Amino acid sequence: MSASSVTSISARLDRLPITSLHKRAVIALAFAYFYELGDINTFGFAAPGMIRYWHIPVSTIAFAISMTFFGMFLGATFGGWFADRMGRKRGFIISVLIFTLASLANAVSWDVASLAFFRFVTGVGLSAMTVIANTYVSEVFPARARGKYLGYVMTIGLIGIPATAWVARFLVPLGPWGWRVVFVWGAFGLFALIFATRMVDSPRWLHLHGRNNDAEEAIAALEQAARTEGLPIAEAVAQSDEVTGSHTSYAELFAPAQRGRTWMLIAAWVFQTLGFYGFMAWVPTLLVKHGFNIVESLTFSSVIAICSPLGALIASQIVERFDRKWLITVIAVFIAVCGLLYGLTFQPAFIMIFGALVVLGIQAFAATLYVYTPELYPTRMRSSGHGLTYGIGRAANIFGPFIVAFFFDHFGYGSVFMYIAACWVLTAIVVGAFGPSTTGRSLESLNR
Repeated sequence: MSASSVTSISARLDRLPITSLHKRAVIALAFAYFYELGDINTFGFAAPGMIRYWHIPVSTIAFAISMTFFGMFLGATFGGWFADRMGRKRGFIISVLIFTLASLANAVSWDVASLAFFRFVTGVGLSAMTVIANTYVSEVFPARARGKYLGYVMTIGLIGIPATAWVARFLVPLGPWGWRVVFVWGAFGLFALIFATRMVDSPRWLHLHGRNNDAEEAIAALEQAARTEGLPIAEAVAQSDEVTGSHTSYAELFAPAQRGRTWMLIAAWVFQTLGFYGFMAWVPTLLVKHGFNIVESLTFSSVIAICSPLGALIASQIVERFDRKWLITVIAVFIAVCGLLYGLTFQPAFIMIFGALVVLGIQAFAATLYVYTPELYPTRMRSSGHGLTYGIGRAANIFGPFIVAFFFDHFGYGSVFMYIAACWVLTAIVVGAFGPSTTGRSLESLNR
């Protein structure tokens, strides 16, 4: 491997400027995120139409949502495992294929059982893609910029939420077929593969698996792009890479060296997922049940959803300036307060104001936690660790819709938002008390 030693992989990656090849990866990842994030929220926007035209209760919608999250648990867990063994680029391409084709299948569902199955398969692809994309950014982008550029990826991707919201706003009320077209919209994520096939694979992963020539070729391509574009390449700072040929098992994630981080992340992902989807997936339906009509509900939700990309954009500007641990903690408390205020008001203007603040906070939080999680594991288990902790969080939301339905049915509208606020407070406590600092540090220094 020319111009390299065991220390050169991480050092050469972290000294690079952001090149056109990095930006190509941003386009591929953002395009996939656009439809992935749109699809996750699609069900919440389509649910009022299903309730109306299929004449089904909220508890049935809860079942279909739960199947999505069961699929997301399996997709994150096994998608992360797959990417640790078969590669980041290959895993990303396969996961995009799964979730886009499954989204298309949702549109032809003929009953609740078929819809639940297709939502399950969609969930597998969605979570696998998320885990692998986040891992890719952590490993390929320089340490000083990985948070910033994942924030940019999510900013672009999150435009998919308001775009999907407005598609649903106009299509769902049109007739019994309207909600089906919303799922067809999610299948357009397939076009992300045009860009994904041209991405460089992770040199860190290639090196770890003994593919040193491929790793050198990937790094050389990035370095050559910088020279061709007239961008300065900083001096490399020596740092140690992992030994090649290392493999891991899930048991190692709970070994003494990793178990503290693993349990902390599991708790954070569980509580934030319950809080996140307790709000995002249920707002349109809860508004309808509380007395607003479908058009009013979808209008409120669509206006609120416009703030989604702004939250990630804010995160991209501050995620490298403040310690991620404390940024996560503060944002979680902010969401809890605004979410509670949302649940206490019934004035349309305040519903939209507090709803917008919740969405801003939620997406800034998500972008930061997506950066933070893969940073806490070494390359040999980075995707598996991220996948397992993220996946368990998604698995917790198998029960989340039933918890929301229970609170709503037994204690009313406001109790749902007290529950959501409690989830975010617990997230803040877990990360603030037990999370390590990571901002600006090389991946290797964080995992010695």
